Amino acid sequence: MRLALNHRDPPMPRFPPRVPCAAAFALSVLLGGPARADTVVDILYLQQRVAAPATLSTRVRPPDDEGLRGAELGVADNDTTGRFLGQDYALEAVIATPGESLLERAREALGKGARNVVVDAPADVLVAIAGLAEAADDLLFNARARDRAVRETDCRANLLHTVASRDMLADALMQFLSSRRWSKVFLVEGRREADAAWADALTRSATKFGLDIVEKRDWTANADLRRSASREMPAVTRARRYDVVVVADEARDFAEYLLYNTWLPRPVAGSAGLVPTDWSPVVEQWGAAQLQSRFEDAHSRGMTAYDYAAWAAVRALGEAVTRTASTEPAVLRDYLLSEAFALAAFKGASLGFRDWNGQLRQRIPLVHANAVVANAPLEGFLHERTELDTLGIDRRESVCTAFAE
Repeated sequence: MRLALNHRDPPMPRFPPRVPCAAAFALSVLLGGPARADTVVDILYLQQRVAAPATLSTRVRPPDDEGLRGAELGVADNDTTGRFLGQDYALEAVIATPGESLLERAREALGKGARNVVVDAPADVLVAIAGLAEAADDLLFNARARDRAVRETDCRANLLHTVASRDMLADALMQFLSSRRWSKVFLVEGRREADAAWADALTRSATKFGLDIVEKRDWTANADLRRSASREMPAVTRARRYDVVVVADEARDFAEYLLYNTWLPRPVAGSAGLVPTDWSPVVEQWGAAQLQSRFEDAHSRGMTAYDYAAWAAVRALGEAVTRTASTEPAVLRDYLLSEAFALAAFKGASLGFRDWNGQLRQRIPLVHANAVVANAPLEGFLHERTELDTLGIDRRESVCTAFAE
């Protein structure tokens, strides 16, 4: 593994040497030891860092190195078997700090030739990069933007998505509420644009699974909830009847203060309480504990959802390179979108990309701070193709036409 960092932060540490897995060890015996690197697989990691919005608690702020660390672990995992197949994975990171534009730096990096790229950026930056002439022959993976538009009205044929959409997260949560017969939902929406998008996904999903949003309130208070939550939150959630409070607060500014402070004694879900997510440090099933421990040993923190999305993008590339013996983006893209591709990603099912909008199918854990409560799709939610397609925009609902061309 070779890492190249293109930003102003101090150099980041390399991964320590890793012990090959059993399959790689067996392959090394057959080949007589590690092979010479005949193929260099270049991966470009583009990240637009965004200043975290001010929140009441400093404990909810994301790590400064979120995303990049997952990509690095993906490269290390690819190298485990790649070294015996004559493959060397090289990661170049181009990181724009808050207030700095990533677009021009991306244009320069992409102008060097056909590239395989992981993009960790908000939706508007992602779409601008995917639309660059320099990116027309590249393969891009979205590891950050959850927006429906980048998968639908603004979808691009050269853009795949390893991060789950808001629609997938919402469907996972609503399946759980439906299975518990918590059909009366009280929805609280935050004041930011992302909160409105999250609330829209939750509303759409409630309709899809036959749940009733009996009350909806917008969060407008400016109180210091560290001192006044016991007064503010009962007033916000005052209603005669509901089964669960669902909160749309992506920055987690006020959501945590709803727990145990609702007007009726009810569970809280969404952005606090029971949270649907791509990944969490509490996920341990299907061998995930091994992935978690390797990440924690390397970085002294838990693996987040965005770390996981970047890791999955790099691992998907590695799997495609191994199976096709090619590094050409067009060849890799065709394979990734085919029925032959399957990614083992510690989720209890082989993952594949939807060929109508480029979204990675995956299970969604529903977690609280210390445990996994359930994994969606839940039993009983059926689909003619795969139950994983009960989460998010299905083929018959999709308006994306880029993948049909």
